[in-house]
Amino acid sequence: MLNDTTAPEATSHTVPMRTLIALIVGSMVGAGIFSLPQNIGSVAAPGTMLIGWVIAGFGMMSVAFVFHVLARRKPHLDSGVYSYARVGLGDFVGFCSAWGYWLGSVIAQVGYATLFFSTLGHYVPLFSADNPVISALAVSVLTWLIFAVVASGVKQAAFLTTVTTVVKILPLLAFIILVAFLGFSWDKFTIDFWGTGADSTVGSVFDQLKAIMVFTVWVFIGVEGASVYSRQARSRKDISRATIIGFFSVLVLLVTISSLSYGVLTQQELAVLPDNSMASVLEAVVGDWGAALISAGLCLSVLGAYVSWQMLCAEPLALMAADGLIPSKVGAINSRGAAWMAQLISTIVIQIFIVIFFLNETTYVSMVQLATVLYLVPYFFAALYLVALATRGRGISHPHAGKLFDDSGPTIPVAENRRHALVGIVATVYSIWLFYAADPKYLLFGAIALLPGLIPYVLTRMHRNEKIFNTFEYGVLVLLVIAAGFGLFGLIGGGLTL
Repeated sequence: MLNDTTAPEATSHTVPMRTLIALIVGSMVGAGIFSLPQNIGSVAAPGTMLIGWVIAGFGMMSVAFVFHVLARRKPHLDSGVYSYARVGLGDFVGFCSAWGYWLGSVIAQVGYATLFFSTLGHYVPLFSADNPVISALAVSVLTWLIFAVVASGVKQAAFLTTVTTVVKILPLLAFIILVAFLGFSWDKFTIDFWGTGADSTVGSVFDQLKAIMVFTVWVFIGVEGASVYSRQARSRKDISRATIIGFFSVLVLLVTISSLSYGVLTQQELAVLPDNSMASVLEAVVGDWGAALISAGLCLSVLGAYVSWQMLCAEPLALMAADGLIPSKVGAINSRGAAWMAQLISTIVIQIFIVIFFLNETTYVSMVQLATVLYLVPYFFAALYLVALATRGRGISHPHAGKLFDDSGPTIPVAENRRHALVGIVATVYSIWLFYAADPKYLLFGAIALLPGLIPYVLTRMHRNEKIFNTFEYGVLVLLVIAAGFGLFGLIGGGLTL
């Protein structure tokens, strides 16, 4: 909880830094990196791709540093990414951040499993696109099997994540080595470098940059993984170090893989590849066995990410329950340290989304964009809190007093405080840019997804005889309701679809 000052070393379920790094890398290196050549190639030429990675690298690095700095400045905040939004901007904003993060993780789970079985369907016809019901049943079975694993305890699931992270990195390294030495062509890489040729369909450089942003964020999702598990870390330094090491490790992989792909196939050729596009790129270099190698890596990667995210997606529910924002029973912990009730609820909601997405034939890309928008909510509010902390020394005024919203912390030198403010401003501006670059319909769908959370939140506040909203929170609520209203109107009228 936010007011729990027990040192993490005192708990019996601590996680070492190497496991925190594995959680971050395992969460980020999931399905997204294997579909990256097609995702980027469908919207951008090589030159714009490089600029996009520069922007995404600086932007997501600033986000990573936001969590790095906040973990140092606020070591008593051990409720992960959402605690910063809650302390900085109030209970309701904190709740929206946690609820959005949770739903984003749920949707990501369905996307991961969908890509897993579509890849498997290339080799096992039973799981091909011609048998959507079979695939939906298989995704459901996988989801409940993973629930059984994660409910057995944090350490058991974390160990599995560490193993799968190490194993799935090997095909990625093989891809880089084989393509770099056997398939990369500088002449092909520089063909229509900016996408301005007569046959180009990607639009202007600015349009390309906007379109590329969501995909670059998607493959970075998970950089906050160590912060989500901050209450189970051995020390706050481990959280900071794991965040930075994990970020830069994955950044190198992402830039290298996407750049090499343009040296094997042109932008137009990349744009029409299937979701598991890394396999197709390597197949063009070494033949069928290359595709099989990457496909095997994808399956292992998705399984590892599935475990990571099913662990992560239950944490916001358990933390909100511990902090009194939803019923406390949701945060029930079993003897092995697993938040089994939150895991169960998350798994049930994942199952519901499986049915919804398969009935609507929702594509993997649509799932990616919706999940990304929901993840941006806690990113934005955490960055905003750091700006307030570095400039004002505290968050907004809260209706509560005492330890819960204690803004105390180590004394920060003026020069360092200015650097922290700069990091927060860059991350805030980058987050706003990402909301602007996103397809507006996913912003509306995101608002609709946040709205049902008002029910447990309001009921819990009433039960605890606490003020439901303050003035600032009423403003946030009005914006949320208006956006959700537009979204529902579009759904009913048929103008918006997944």
